[in-house]
Amino acid sequence: MKIARVQAGDSVFYGVVEGELIRRIEGELFGEYTVTQESFPLDGVRLLAPVNPPNIVCVGLNYKSHAAESQMNIPERPVLFLKATTSLCGPGDAIMLPAAAPDEVDYEAELAVVIGRTARNVGKDEALDYVLGYTCGNDVSARDCQLRHDSQWARGKSFDTFCPLGPVIETQLDPGNVRVGTRLNGELMQDGCTSDMIFSVRELVSYCSQQMTLLPGTVLMTGTPDGVGFARRPPVYLRPDDRVEVEIEGIGVLQNPVK
Repeated sequence: MKIARVQAGDSVFYGVVEGELIRRIEGELFGEYTVTQESFPLDGVRLLAPVNPPNIVCVGLNYKSHAAESQMNIPERPVLFLKATTSLCGPGDAIMLPAAAPDEVDYEAELAVVIGRTARNVGKDEALDYVLGYTCGNDVSARDCQLRHDSQWARGKSFDTFCPLGPVIETQLDPGNVRVGTRLNGELMQDGCTSDMIFSVRELVSYCSQQMTLLPGTVLMTGTPDGVGFARRPPVYLRPDDRVEVEIEGIGVLQNPVK
């Protein structure tokens, strides 16, 4: 089932996508809800970020291929960091190059996990029971801030618009073996698979829940495959009027222009 969060006129609501229509959900997505018969054409509504998360928890260096291109050792445990919730943006929204650091802004295609119910000290065997579904994410990063100017990653990962999510939440995805890719102005830049993850989604949900309470709606960004801009020779960074597309098998395409 594909779930979208949309705006129709002054109304913002969740709905189930069925072909070219979206059927409105009544109730609480992270509780009890029903799918109504009220429907809208998809081309008549605005797709928003599919969730408004209380926290955005991220995992660094979680693909073997990306660790290799970054010339970093394979981590022994998940490398966690946070993105500010104000970095959130949705499908079609512009990634804004920040005035404070416009020159080395990079893309990172990621499978994003949406937590469906409160998870605390969850075991690996039951971890996926706490997942509502999955969406496409782009962990946009100012590499100069992340890698040279600061001693940690918060600022470089958290500028406004640096967390595009969408277009939908897919609830019936097996996260263990799906393609994850990025196109920049139509050119394929990343083409990986979640089977290359060092820590699986099941392991990540369990591990993170033992470090902090994962509230309903929390987004867990699971890392990126190789092909990012800073590791290329010469490096490739986002520029005004670029178009970035993150595509994940079974979910769809998240497209954002750069301004």
